[in-house]
Amino acid sequence: MVTVRPHLWFADNNAHEAAVFYAEHVPGSRVGSVLTASEGIPGVTAGEPFIVEFTVCGLDVVGLNAGPDLRLDEAFSFYLLCDGQQEVDHYWDLFTADGGKPGPCGWCTDKFGVSWQVVPKQLEELSGDYSTAANQRTVQAMLKMSKIDVAALEAAHAGT
Repeated sequence: MVTVRPHLWFADNNAHEAAVFYAEHVPGSRVGSVLTASEGIPGVTAGEPFIVEFTVCGLDVVGLNAGPDLRLDEAFSFYLLCDGQQEVDHYWDLFTADGGKPGPCGWCTDKFGVSWQVVPKQLEELSGDYSTAANQRTVQAMLKMSKIDVAALEAAHAGT
C-alpha cells in the first residue's frame, strides 16, 4: 500500500528532541521508531538518532538528522486548527518559547525550526468563502495580525 507522509530535515540534528516535545505537548502525538546512525553517515555522529518516525496530532512524520546542508522554512508548515482563543494562546506560547519565533497571520516557528499555522476555527468560519464584505473584513483583519485574535476577527466580521 502506498502512503504519503511529511519528511522533515532537521539541520541541527534535533529530530528526536522535536518528536519528544510534540509527543509531550500536542494531543495525538507520539514518538515511534528511532534509528541511530552507523559510522560514515554524513553530518551525524555514529550512535545518535538519524531517522525518527513520529506522529503529530495523528499525522505520521519522518524526521531526518542529516546536518546543516538544508534548513526547514515557512514553505512547509503544520496547520494546527484550534478550538478558540485559549488554545491559540496555549500553542502560540508553546511554539514561540525558547527560541521559537512569531510570524505574520498566525504563522510561527518553533525552536526546532518547524513552522506552524496556529489557527482558531473561528477564522475559517468567519472568512467563509471570501465572497462577502464581512468575510473580506475578517481576512483583512487577520492579515494585520501576528498571533490570531478571535475577538478582533469577530469585531471585523461584524464591522465594528
